[in-house]
Amino acid sequence: MSFELSADHEVFRKVVRDFAESEVAPHVAKWDREHYFPVELIPKMGELGLFGLVVPEEYGGAGADFTSLCVAIEELGRVDQSIGITLSAGVGLGINPILSFGTDEQKQQWLPDLVAGRTLAGFGLTEPEAGSDAGATRTRAELIDGHWVVNGAKAFITNSGSSITSVVTVTARTGTTASGKAEISAILIPSGTPGFEVQPPYDKLGWRISDTHGLVFDDCRVPEANLVGQRGTGFKQFLAILDDGRVAISALAVGLAQACLDESLRYAKERHTFGKPIGARQAIAFAISDLAVAVEAARTLTYKAAWLKDAGRSSAEVKQAAAIAKLYSSEAAVSATRVATQVFGGYGFMEEYPVARFYRDAKILEIGEGTSEVQRMVIARALGLPVE
Repeated sequence: MSFELSADHEVFRKVVRDFAESEVAPHVAKWDREHYFPVELIPKMGELGLFGLVVPEEYGGAGADFTSLCVAIEELGRVDQSIGITLSAGVGLGINPILSFGTDEQKQQWLPDLVAGRTLAGFGLTEPEAGSDAGATRTRAELIDGHWVVNGAKAFITNSGSSITSVVTVTARTGTTASGKAEISAILIPSGTPGFEVQPPYDKLGWRISDTHGLVFDDCRVPEANLVGQRGTGFKQFLAILDDGRVAISALAVGLAQACLDESLRYAKERHTFGKPIGARQAIAFAISDLAVAVEAARTLTYKAAWLKDAGRSSAEVKQAAAIAKLYSSEAAVSATRVATQVFGGYGFMEEYPVARFYRDAKILEIGEGTSEVQRMVIARALGLPVE
């Protein structure tokens, strides 16, 4: 068994790390303070090939493996979580629905610009009253005279309202199944479509740099051909999309935990009390040692899940590994920010130090792409437990 990434992956890691250090790190404190989404950074990420990593070459991508995407997300997330989630959502939630389930015409229309970083796409799943219970979707789409007429609202949608957002894939009720359940389908809604309203950006605790909006649809009409995949398969589609997304969020969490370890080590060696560096104090040394263990475990679980996907293992096996990785890594990242803030003491409470931003950014990792409770439910079901 090998627990090491390939030489090519490690070379790629260095490329992304250098990009993050030069293009993101010098500006991130200001962007965070101003809640500024750096649209100008997206084409640079596109030029580096980040958005097209898992996209076939015929659409302008690199045709690389999913592990490469996780490496990129981890390295961006090590410098800033908002930029990491911009890539994660841009690929996993923006590109993936079109790539995995779209027609060739839809792929030709949308993917080249998305891959190049000229545009971004969002994925409208969560609603004000339908989060973890995604099957409770209230947004409706009625097929009238060759057009889908969409009415409803979505909440907390990433990459959905920037000046370069081109399209959002929206889940909606399109009827009722024979068993009486809601028939849910996915529909592409281009930005600027009449009846498609992007609400003002949220005032968020963390991820302040990322682009996040609520969306409202009021008799929004799009062509019937904007249906993604077959009618009624939207629920199955977004479950598959979320499995990939959970591994990506796990990679993002690994990046944050690694950043906490890096900053804690640096500070523990520089900061002196009573004539010694604080890293010489057993309490600090043990706390950082435990942090190193958590980072290693989170990274191993994350890349195991990514490897299972790349190896073409069963969807059930990938789902279980994704839930385990996401649950452990996200909770480890939250704990890591608490440890790092404690190591820094009073300075950790000051926004001039990155650990304060890390602390604010961490909590959403236990919520987005399925809460920790949802992950435990997925794991329990896979173990054969009759959990509701």
